[in-house]
Amino acid sequence: MSLRLGDIAPNFKAKTTIGEIDFHEYLGNGWGILFSHPADYTPVCTTELGRTASLQAEFEKRNVKVLALSVDSVESHKNWISDINETQHVSVGFPIIADEDKSIAHAYDMIHPNASETFTVRSLFIIGPDKKIKLMITYPASTGRNFVEVLRVIDSLQLTSGYSVATPADWKEGEDVIVGLNVTTDDAVKKFPKGVKVVKPYLRYTPQPNK
Repeated sequence: MSLRLGDIAPNFKAKTTIGEIDFHEYLGNGWGILFSHPADYTPVCTTELGRTASLQAEFEKRNVKVLALSVDSVESHKNWISDINETQHVSVGFPIIADEDKSIAHAYDMIHPNASETFTVRSLFIIGPDKKIKLMITYPASTGRNFVEVLRVIDSLQLTSGYSVATPADWKEGEDVIVGLNVTTDDAVKKFPKGVKVVKPYLRYTPQPNK
């Protein structure tokens, strides 16, 4: 059965470009991103890994560990990293997993036969400190992922996990948020001293509470 939001992310041991890891152990008490690539030396993936490397400090600031995966070997990954660093003007420091037997790809349902019977699709998972899957997204091979959007989602997930709020469409860090439906308006006024703007009984805004 396919994974769903809220499921425990399957644990695994794997060879990577930084050595062998136990996935859950590697994540520790922080957040994680696991994202797959069809194969090494593919052009779109080269730009994606480069973009991720350029945002490494932003991920670290949010206590997020990033791991990439493809079905090629560690040796292939390491050689590919040299190309990524050269062409994208970065230094890839996060691990790339070698999933040569496709066991991780199958555990995370990354093989979609109608797209390719041999290569992983471009999947991305955000995993919380509780090791549960918080977001799943799959892109077609022709479209590169937007890692600024991934950071935005992490900001939302980390905020909403600590407060009774949700984030509206196109929300960005520092903007107003929506009071959760489980909080009455009277309680919201007490809970959010920066103020509550009631548009409708079910649609109430408040300034971002952790700012």
